[in-house]
Amino acid sequence: MGMPSFFADAPRIVMHDPLAGFLGAAEGGLIEYRYGDAVRLAGHSCPTVAGAWLMARAALRALYGDAVPERGGIEVAMSGREDEGTTGVIAQVFTLLTGATVENGFGGIGGRFGRRHLLRYGSGGPGVIARFARRNRGGAVDVSMDLSGVPPGPGGNHLMMRAMAADATHDERAAFAAAWQDRVRRILIEHADDPAMIRVSAVA
Repeated sequence: MGMPSFFADAPRIVMHDPLAGFLGAAEGGLIEYRYGDAVRLAGHSCPTVAGAWLMARAALRALYGDAVPERGGIEVAMSGREDEGTTGVIAQVFTLLTGATVENGFGGIGGRFGRRHLLRYGSGGPGVIARFARRNRGGAVDVSMDLSGVPPGPGGNHLMMRAMAADATHDERAAFAAAWQDRVRRILIEHADDPAMIRVSAVA
């Protein structure tokens, strides 16, 4: 049941969730999220999940600075449709961290803590993956990613083809998995603060 050791070295994200504090689920409402939480949600670790993690981190830092971001206090607008490419996968990571959901989220208690309709699809600009906006004080940022600067290792495509073959050996599948996760590691650890990979711009 172990995960790759580098998961523990990936940037962590601390959120303040007033609902969790109100219900006693987290002391002071503070929740620390780790990359492994996103992997458990998605069911896999890949460049897209890693990129979504870093996009959310960068957007939250741009909106809140050194303050702890408020879970449930952020609206997220995805540029793509829910079923378009990896939009849904990325949005799930954003939901994990921000609490923002479509109509199936928590409805609130006495008019407070509601999470529904804080996530929208098909409403962003060209070249932008998502827009994060603070609900209480205003302010919004657009965020996108370009993973081309962190390419797969040598022979990555061949390793994948062999791993997917019906007659692939255990060693071939293990070699592919190791190479795949090495790219994720480089994205999360070596390029976590790379502005050429994770791009954030304030919305005027």
